[in-house]
Amino acid sequence: MKASEQLDDYIRQHIEEEHPYLHKLYRDSHLYLVHGHMVSGHLQGAFLHLLVELLKPQRILEIGSFTGYSCLAMASALENGGKIVTYEINDEMEDFTRPRLENSPWAEKIDFRIGDVLTCLAQDENMNEKNLFDFIFIDGNKRQYTEYYELSLKWLRQGGLIVADNTLWDGHVVDETYEGDAQTKGIRAFNDIVAADNRVEKVILPLRDGLTLIRKK
Repeated sequence: MKASEQLDDYIRQHIEEEHPYLHKLYRDSHLYLVHGHMVSGHLQGAFLHLLVELLKPQRILEIGSFTGYSCLAMASALENGGKIVTYEINDEMEDFTRPRLENSPWAEKIDFRIGDVLTCLAQDENMNEKNLFDFIFIDGNKRQYTEYYELSLKWLRQGGLIVADNTLWDGHVVDETYEGDAQTKGIRAFNDIVAADNRVEKVILPLRDGLTLIRKK
């Protein structure tokens, strides 16, 4: 076993125990999906859960549901009356993800939608300046991260938090051999825009594949 894998195991053994429902979802994601490795997993899920517990948001937006792991990790920390609206653009994921969200212990806190958040959110009749989000998790198409960022700032309340996943992109953001890769270019552009944006406070954490925390001033 590699040293990095040993360290990952050590971390998982010294944080909050993974909920059995999430553990099964993680296993199912690897068993039934070609890209199961993209699932958030225990460490990131525990981090998102703790953030939600600390911040106590009432409305969360998630951009990119995938298997629903991160959504469920956050939903498990939501107080009564809280709601997560989660968008997944890939309709082929619906048969896998929807039943796992709807059969979870936190189903009443989740609004799962298939569609492109960039167009669908603006059409939501509930969206207005009095009904903004408190917390937004970005984990969608890396090529469109800058678009997701501007959308998020529009619908995030003052003082609210954005968490963006994969912002170190397996180290490709500093690897010249990935100059022509569209996803790497998308992440780099996002990182540059956030770094120069005085509307927000920001920090990149080298957690898993890179998590950027962005607070709207």
